[in-house]
Amino acid sequence: MQLSLHGEYALRVLLYLGAHPGRVVPTAEISGAYGISKNHLVRVMHTLGEDGYLRLIPGRAGGVSLAIEPHLIRLGDVVRQAEPTLRLAECFDAKNNTCGIAPVCSLKPVLKEALSSFLSTLNRYTLADLLAGGTRDRIARKFVSISNLGAPA
Repeated sequence: MQLSLHGEYALRVLLYLGAHPGRVVPTAEISGAYGISKNHLVRVMHTLGEDGYLRLIPGRAGGVSLAIEPHLIRLGDVVRQAEPTLRLAECFDAKNNTCGIAPVCSLKPVLKEALSSFLSTLNRYTLADLLAGGTRDRIARKFVSISNLGAPA
């Protein structure tokens, strides 16, 4: 099981914004902090905005901020929405399935159960859980130290 970059970046964006509460954060700042293409990040932020997780503020002084409180952001829901074609095997894609035994195979229900368990486990946690116990401050400090690496001495 592997998330696409879109799904992984969605979680990273939420962590960044959760570590910087109450701020409107420029896309370039998040892009630079993670070393992610700004163009790719814009698509991820668009997805998160459409799903109601982000507030998108256009313009030169714009950026993004969390649209809902971290304790309301369930990780499994984020992954499910950021990964609309989440599948473990070819047989999950009825349109492109070429598996010759698909009509009689007993593996697909087992894989479907595994995927459901994966998402259920993620949904036991919220963004607030990931930021608890001082983690929010440690993440914020980590980004500050990363941005200071390129600063003149």
